[in-house]
Amino acid sequence: MASWLKLLPFVLFLGIAGFLFKGLSLDPAELPSPLIGKLSPQFTSAKLPASDGIFDSQSMKGEVWVLNVWASWCGPCVAEHPYLKQLAAQRDVPLVGLNYKDEADNALSWLRQLGNPFTHLLDDNQGDVGLDWGVYGVPETFIIDRSGRVRYKHVGPVLDGDLEAHILPVIDQLQQEPLT
Repeated sequence: MASWLKLLPFVLFLGIAGFLFKGLSLDPAELPSPLIGKLSPQFTSAKLPASDGIFDSQSMKGEVWVLNVWASWCGPCVAEHPYLKQLAAQRDVPLVGLNYKDEADNALSWLRQLGNPFTHLLDDNQGDVGLDWGVYGVPETFIIDRSGRVRYKHVGPVLDGDLEAHILPVIDQLQQEPLT
């Protein structure tokens, strides 16, 4: 048997180990979005409570806005909520809350207990809007620029470090940019 064949198991081991090492160095919270840099999906959605009418995403054209996908059954959404309230208090930016695959009564009760930071509260009980946005789970947060392009996506709860390091700087930068 050729001497190089004796090295084959070792070479295969090194190759597999290299792939595993690379995989372990990736951040599972960083799920790339094919929407970044593209026009955001246009949608209409019932507002919560239902008596508040219909929301049309086209009405946000010309504004920098934040879409936060959440649910009352979501544990990480509870951890994120104080930071969304902080965002609403610190920046003049519409905060659109998309209540994802949740019962309206549960969502409204949850917000009565924790406070409602949302400028617009939307009902996505069937998950159709979330599907158009490529939502993997909750919470997820998107920042959309004045021209309607998705400029940032945050997977998982927005916590203090995230708010200061990522969310606020992106909003501030986009609010300085002219409408294109």
